[in-house]
Amino acid sequence: MIPRVAMRRRSAEVAPTEPMEKGNGKNQTNRICVLVALSLFFWALLLYFHFVVLGGSSSIDKQIQLQPSYAQSQPSSVSLRVDKFPIEPHAAPSKPPKEPLVTIDKPVVLPPAPVANSVSTFTKPPRIVESVQKQEFSFIRALKTVDNKSDPCGGKYIYVHDLPSKFNEDMLRDCKKLSLWTNMCKFTTNAGLGPPLENVEGVFSDEGWYATNQFAVDVIFSNRMKQYKCLTNDSSLAAAIFVPFYAGFDIARYLWGYNISRRDAASLELVDWLMKRPEWEIMRGKDHFLVAGRITWDFRRLSEEETDWGNKLLFLPAAKNMSMLVVESSPWNANDFGIPYPTYFHPAKDAEVFEWQDRMRNLERKWLFSFAGAPRPDNPKSIRGQIIDQCRNSNVGKLLECDFGESKCHAPSSIMQMFQSSLFCLQPQGDSYTRRSAFDSMLAGCIPVFFHPGSAYTQYTWHLPKNYTTYSVFIPEDDVRKRNISIEERLLQIPAEQVKIMRENVINLIPRLIYADPRSELETQKDAFDVSVQAVIDKVTRLRKNMIEGRTEYDYFVEENSWKYALLEEGQREAGGHVWDPFFSKPKPGEDGSNDGNGGTAISADAAKNSWKSEQRDKTQ
Repeated sequence: MIPRVAMRRRSAEVAPTEPMEKGNGKNQTNRICVLVALSLFFWALLLYFHFVVLGGSSSIDKQIQLQPSYAQSQPSSVSLRVDKFPIEPHAAPSKPPKEPLVTIDKPVVLPPAPVANSVSTFTKPPRIVESVQKQEFSFIRALKTVDNKSDPCGGKYIYVHDLPSKFNEDMLRDCKKLSLWTNMCKFTTNAGLGPPLENVEGVFSDEGWYATNQFAVDVIFSNRMKQYKCLTNDSSLAAAIFVPFYAGFDIARYLWGYNISRRDAASLELVDWLMKRPEWEIMRGKDHFLVAGRITWDFRRLSEEETDWGNKLLFLPAAKNMSMLVVESSPWNANDFGIPYPTYFHPAKDAEVFEWQDRMRNLERKWLFSFAGAPRPDNPKSIRGQIIDQCRNSNVGKLLECDFGESKCHAPSSIMQMFQSSLFCLQPQGDSYTRRSAFDSMLAGCIPVFFHPGSAYTQYTWHLPKNYTTYSVFIPEDDVRKRNISIEERLLQIPAEQVKIMRENVINLIPRLIYADPRSELETQKDAFDVSVQAVIDKVTRLRKNMIEGRTEYDYFVEENSWKYALLEEGQREAGGHVWDPFFSKPKPGEDGSNDGNGGTAISADAAKNSWKSEQRDKTQ
């Protein structure tokens, strides 16, 4: 308990202050108000600088840091690979279009919204976001043509470069120089089909047959393109761009007796001309294609040695971007694609095709198998000698030898008559992987027998079914070379009903294996030209869509395995091991790389030279 005296003393001490406070009450209240106001003002300033000035600037910094990193991450996937080869980064047009060409309609994760009263946050950052959302591609207008359902050419337009005449027409005017041994002038008549064939023996139809040179695809294809219904003068609408350079005719003039500078001259001038064109800049030539009616090895000189074969067109950096259609492509390179050799049949209308197909269905075929060709004694790994022996020793095999001056082998009527009388036609490798005879035989409704996958299955993937067993028979070369198999016994094992189905499949393939008359156009049937052009358009379209979507068509693309990619099933993105790998493996240093079942790089020169030697021999006979 507190003593009462102390309590009294404390109250006595406090009492005198009361009168003082009461006497100055008004002034004291004003002072308190001023202090409170100053305190509130001070705290208001602190809050303003903390939340508005400092907070707003930090949000701007964060936003600017986030947005550039996002903008940089977007274009990183524009460098693509499509089909057989990689794509270079897209080149932006030199002048921006008046209207945006494309807006990528994909959800974009944006940074947090800026503070409303921070004016600076609505200037530069939104432009960064817009550049990410609206990445422009100059080919979008071409892609969108397919959306116009009223336009029958939507997604099919082709733009044709107007090349200087020295790259095409001048060669035809000087046609006598197109071949060292053959006067090609007669073969360039009738739009490249050559002189008409008379149906004296009743082997052909009355219309549509010509003595066509097997290397005339350059001019045939270009003349067919002139009749293409969806040509355009506006390259921005084009699904693909055609380069009408007669590459095959060009190299044919200079293969013998000319130095490499002369052989390369036209190719170098061509790519120089193309690269200066605005159309080239859109995709660096990835949407360009050209045709050469010769085997790829004529355009793949491996060195700068004067003795090396051919020119280096397909090794030029610009040419690697383009697609080159050749009658035989390389299994190890990505910029060439196989198209059929020309046959003798060039119908002008559907009715001629249907009539021929019906006739092939109803023929009596007395021979089980046949072969037209010559041995290759200089090539110890060739199986032609064994095939000729089996034909001679068989009662159901027919042989048309071509090496001993027998003119019938070089007469179209004799060849077609034999094929029309056979159920199966043997098609071993020629001087290179392929030979025209394969297409002549299928035109006759004869089931082809191949001995190397490079003779058809990996070559003409645009024109032939992926499942080769539906229309052909495959017998590995080694089985014949080592005499492990009788061709006659192997073919007799196939049931008659299956043979009938296979023959019908071959006959149904005929329209897409022939080139229609360039001066006309089939009504409903798609010929080899139509199939090739559509395949190029599909290839370029996939490339363009993949560029927009930021993806690749294949994983871990390896160009040396180019032959495998067209054989992949739907959805497969990587080419692994294949049962045909031994046929296309390259020899090790010091090993023989000749034209054998194991492939080989020496095929590039040797095969091409042998092909020309055979042409020389044929024309001499």
